[in-house]
This record gives sequence, structure tokens and C-alpha cells, in this order.
Amino acid sequence: MKTITERIALIAFAITLYAVLPASIILGWIRWARGKEQETWLSRLSLLAFGLATLSGLVALISVAYAHAIGGFPYYDPRLLRFYRWGGILADAGLVLGIIGCFRRNSLRWYAPLCALGMSAFWAAAAMGE
Repeated sequence: MKTITERIALIAFAITLYAVLPASIILGWIRWARGKEQETWLSRLSLLAFGLATLSGLVALISVAYAHAIGGFPYYDPRLLRFYRWGGILADAGLVLGIIGCFRRNSLRWYAPLCALGMSAFWAAAAMGE
């Protein structure tokens, strides 16, 4: 039986991954669209990192839709593992680029690495649940 602390931590983790992370991605794109600052190579790097994190999230949505369409994945299905691999690679690449991009002030300075980190945590948790 899990302790109350473990249950609370698990609920907080789930809320963060399934509610806060998608909201942050949407708010990040709104913030970027409204941004009026001059573009630098670091701001473009942050944009690329944020795009990779968003693409990783889209891979997650596509994998859920695909699983629903085919009636679920069997245990250790190579197609599912391919989704995990590409989602994780996109999120990790976004994390690295986002960390580099946060050395200069821009509209996605903190959104890019944090959303990429959240997507990386999502893929790690999904893979551990397999």
C-alpha cells in the first residue's frame, strides 16, 4: 500500500504532466506570437527548442490516437517503442537547445527548457509504465 505522501506526489506529477504542461505549451506559443523583441540567434534557438518540445507533445497525442484506433498496443510493441524513442529524442534535443537559449532574454527563455523537460519526464514515465 502506498503512503499518503506517495499518493500526493503521484497526483501532483499527473496534474503537472496532463494539465500544466499542455497549458504551458499553449501559453508559450501565445507569448511568442505577441513578442515584439528583436530576434537573435539565441532567441531562434529557444524557438527551435520550444518547437521540438511541442512536436514531442504532438507525437504523444498521435500515439494515443493511434493506440485508440488499433485497439491498444501489445506488451513491448515495436511501434510503441518507436513512439517512445522519437518523443524522447525530440524532448531531449529541445531541452539541450532550450538550456543554451536561456542565456539571453527572449519571450521563450524559460518556456522552452521547462516544457522540454516536462516532455522528457512524460516520455520517461511512459516508458517506465511499459
